[in-house]
Amino acid sequence: MDKVKVEICCGTACYLLGAVHLMELEAQLPPEMRERVAFEAKSCLGQCENDRLGGAPFVRFNGTEMMSRATPGAVMARLRELLGLEVA
Repeated sequence: MDKVKVEICCGTACYLLGAVHLMELEAQLPPEMRERVAFEAKSCLGQCENDRLGGAPFVRFNGTEMMSRATPGAVMARLRELLGLEVA
């Protein structure tokens, strides 16, 4: 099974609005998720100028799905969905 790829924008706006907390998620993953998720910090995902998305911080899942105003809870919920695990 391929890992779920999670790219976290760490550009200035995203970092200031919470990306640092999103990067901490990797260390907090429950055992059933650790081997199935790959986190990567990106210097910029280039989404700040895209008005339709709603605002920083941005997270991209599997190279295509973008999440705006990402929170640790929202990212974990989406990961559980993508991995087919029961959403807590």
